[in-house]
Amino acid sequence: MTRLLFAPLIALSAFFSPSSASAHQSPQPASQPAPFHVLAFYTDQGEPDHIDFARQALPFFTELAKKHSFSFESTKRWDDLNPEKLKNIQLVLWLNDFPHTAEQRAAFENYMKHGGAWLGFHVSAYNDDSTHWPWFVDFLGGAVFFGNNWPPLPAKLVVDDRTHAVTRHLPATLTAPANEWYIWKPSPRLDKRVKVLLTLDPQNYPIGLKDVITGGDLPVVWTNTSYRMLYMNMGHGDKIFTSSEQNRLFEDAVAWLGGRK
Repeated sequence: MTRLLFAPLIALSAFFSPSSASAHQSPQPASQPAPFHVLAFYTDQGEPDHIDFARQALPFFTELAKKHSFSFESTKRWDDLNPEKLKNIQLVLWLNDFPHTAEQRAAFENYMKHGGAWLGFHVSAYNDDSTHWPWFVDFLGGAVFFGNNWPPLPAKLVVDDRTHAVTRHLPATLTAPANEWYIWKPSPRLDKRVKVLLTLDPQNYPIGLKDVITGGDLPVVWTNTSYRMLYMNMGHGDKIFTSSEQNRLFEDAVAWLGGRK
């Protein structure tokens, strides 16, 4: 009987104690996630399929910003890739293009070296012998564009790490909508700083009709762990946002890079 009465007495005395009453009367406000600002760069010039992707990406990320309470801004002015503009930006998106001047490149390098975050899609990581930007190749984990399939086709993807914040809501495999898949030589997986999150399933090979990829390691999403960055191979055509699973991948990528996960 004593044991049954003891717990209620303790609870009542705690409830009426001064410290408890104070806490009861003045509850602390719930902590809110820190706001972050996203700036997306894109172009309306060039390959139509890349333009289609950007046109669909802009409303997608605008709605995502409303859902998760971050600010989203977009621009076709790549000269906005400068220190003054970037100082209040926590995450930069490249939707369908990349810097073309030495000043833009230098500003981006400085931004990333000082804690900025980047999410790049598809052609935004394109580089070959003509681009002459060795820092960016190293930033990508040594990946140099080698080839692609044609026409755009859906593909089965394998999730390499389902515990990562970017991929934790994905199944072990998923079918990605039609896309032009890039293969890189060397594969970024060979770089010890790189963590590959999704890979093209070898069961897809050969993939393509006119241009065919017959085999090889084809990472689709990866991060260079020396930076706050993600590259995603998706970004060709008007089918990219037709998969709820892939859309969740994009959503979780922004949350992770923005410090929400």
